[in-house]
Amino acid sequence: MSGLQTPSPDPEVISSDDSDSEDVFVTLENVPTLAAMYKEGDLHAAAKTHFPHDATLLDRVSLFQGDITRLKVDSIVNAANRSLLGGGGVDGAIHAAAGPGLLEECRTLGGCETGFTKISTGHKLPAKHVLHTVGPIYSRSNVETKASQLRSCYKTSLELAVEHNLKHVAFCSVSTGIYGYPIADATSIALEETRNFLDSKPEASILERVIFVVWSNKDRDVYINMLPEYFPPGPDEGAKDVEAHAEETEALKETTSVSDTTATEEI
Repeated sequence: MSGLQTPSPDPEVISSDDSDSEDVFVTLENVPTLAAMYKEGDLHAAAKTHFPHDATLLDRVSLFQGDITRLKVDSIVNAANRSLLGGGGVDGAIHAAAGPGLLEECRTLGGCETGFTKISTGHKLPAKHVLHTVGPIYSRSNVETKASQLRSCYKTSLELAVEHNLKHVAFCSVSTGIYGYPIADATSIALEETRNFLDSKPEASILERVIFVVWSNKDRDVYINMLPEYFPPGPDEGAKDVEAHAEETEALKETTSVSDTTATEEI
């Protein structure tokens, strides 16, 4: 898919200004918008949509496949645990890339409850800030509560970004790794909460880009199929057999209804 990055560093990313660093950063210009993905044929119209077409939003939302710690943006979202002191998966990767200063700052934040978010600076990350959100551990016996908590993760992250005048937010797929949240259900929540926030909050106009970051091809395919339901193209964009799209979406939902307990790239 021409509009997506791959997990390996892209040749168009730029090197750090620090001559002692061999890290490469991915700039916003190298993260395609949904509008560009529709134009390139990486996204297609869905059989059903939950929201109307809004061309302005297609220029403010992106899908990126790769390493969230390489994004040079105003903020990235960390799938943290309640201690905020680091862990496995994306949490550990962000702490490792940021350096020990992040842990020192997080010790001053006093932890965080499930469904809420706290902010820190990015330290050695190319991102200026980290939004530490605590996702729920999935439970089939308490689905509604877990869904409410996950919705709150996205809502409070967006609210905190706006409160701090941040123009970019890059989300990992919260709770879908070792916390076991089914990727299709989690993606639906992520997209719906983001669309609602961008639609209903006047202060959300400060957000120039919201990026959904995935690592695996499986998660990428879920987003590819579900994004058009929440951010649909115009009548002349993303043309495709919508029945085929519906069949693909249902097949993905079936294959992802049971969490992959071996996945550790997200929390």
